[in-house]
Amino acid sequence: MCGRFVITSAPAALRQLFGYVEQPNFPPRYNVAPTQPIPVVWIENGARHFRLMRWGLLPGWVKDPRGFTLLINARSETVLEKPAFKNAIRRRRGLIPADGYYEWKAEGGRKQPFFIHRADGTPLGFAAVFETWAGPNGEELDTVAIVTAAASEDLAGLHDRVPVTISPRDFERWLDCRGDELEGILPLMAAPRIGEFAWHPVSTRVNRVANDDDQLLLPISAEEMEAEAEAAKPKKAVRKAAGGSADDGQGSLF
Repeated sequence: MCGRFVITSAPAALRQLFGYVEQPNFPPRYNVAPTQPIPVVWIENGARHFRLMRWGLLPGWVKDPRGFTLLINARSETVLEKPAFKNAIRRRRGLIPADGYYEWKAEGGRKQPFFIHRADGTPLGFAAVFETWAGPNGEELDTVAIVTAAASEDLAGLHDRVPVTISPRDFERWLDCRGDELEGILPLMAAPRIGEFAWHPVSTRVNRVANDDDQLLLPISAEEMEAEAEAAKPKKAVRKAAGGSADDGQGSLF
């Protein structure tokens, strides 16, 4: 799956790569999380556009968002049939600019975060589907989900799912929703090639959404990982003996 990602490339570089007409200026983000507004590239009247959308798709038929599951990912295997996504995959496909994402691997009873990025360091475009939800009072909310696929052999060691990334040569094919034919995009909804991505362990500071700085991307050593794991262990409370007497070294059960 994809639950956190990173956007660090300069706005001008992303605009050149994705080819949208707007000229947004935004700061780097090192810990983008669900429900936050994220950039989405889409096509309207033959031109590519940049728009901020809430990460967490809301289908148009949802009456009360408060009782609806937050859909941050859409599985490529079922996106054509699931009621929440089957219209969006045909008519509302987008790209999410990013420079990498985080994944958590279970190790020794805890979850170790890893930063995953292209091995060549270039930006990437997550495949996405989006919907504009209209509320009962006329309010509108643009919402989006990232398409995922089964992980390739190398990335499967971290997690069994990965975000689908679209190559720049296929941007136009993915974004073009003028027809209702899906055969042309089906091959695009796949895991990256083996060796296309690299990764390294990072600090568990990324677990807190409030932490959003470039230190989150730095590799950490095995010793640092052990120190973080030790610091995360619950501390045992020490009870003083009655009367405040000093410990005699014999220990106590009470």
